[in-house]
Amino acid sequence: MKEIVAFDLDGTLALSKQPLTDEMAELLAGLLEVAQVAVISGGDWPQFEKQVASRMPAHADLSRLWMMPTSGAKLFVHRDGAWTPVYAELFTDAQKAEILEAFDAALEATGFVPEQTWGERIEDRGSQITFSALGQQAPLEAKEVWDPDFAKRKVIQADLVKRLPGVSVNLGGATSVDITQPGVDKAWGLKRLAEHSGVSEDKMLFIGDAIFPGGNDYPAKAMGLDTVCVRDPADTINVVTAIIACQKPA
Repeated sequence: MKEIVAFDLDGTLALSKQPLTDEMAELLAGLLEVAQVAVISGGDWPQFEKQVASRMPAHADLSRLWMMPTSGAKLFVHRDGAWTPVYAELFTDAQKAEILEAFDAALEATGFVPEQTWGERIEDRGSQITFSALGQQAPLEAKEVWDPDFAKRKVIQADLVKRLPGVSVNLGGATSVDITQPGVDKAWGLKRLAEHSGVSEDKMLFIGDAIFPGGNDYPAKAMGLDTVCVRDPADTINVVTAIIACQKPA
């Protein structure tokens, strides 16, 4: 029996930057009755609030829900009726400048310039710098067809790794490349979760859609956690339904 079930967000619990469906929100509320739940993803807290926190039903036990924005570089818990930050690993101004310069150079070198973009392509999330190829406000239908096999972003990632050897560079969402502090990735975040929750890593299960080398969910597998790779939120619903059935007392 697992004491914590941790999830990626985009592509796993919801479509890219979209809120949880009513079905998924109710399912997570049901899972909270038999296990603690963690959500760890590249988005910052406002995105978590929009996609997850605001969608949870009133009867959900939010005290058992761990929210980990920016690939786990931040941790929020629900206490006394409000979401409260526990920690945040922030970039310095000098680090941010170096990363932004590297992004510009990498995009010029690799030549991946889309014909149309929607909004800013690079977002400073404090503890994470995120590049969204089509812009932060790109429609879902455009994002889904730009790089479905991650091939374009793997080229950008490889270039960035050479330019920024001291940071973590991972692929996430539908069009994103995430840069976090040196060594800060989902494995780092999940280890911090073990420390703060008191739940050992062997009692955790991680579910994500990017559990492959270079994917931003892969560090969970590389650290030795039990993992389940899903195709999409519909697949996640089937997996979670099975977990709830297995974990409910006989």
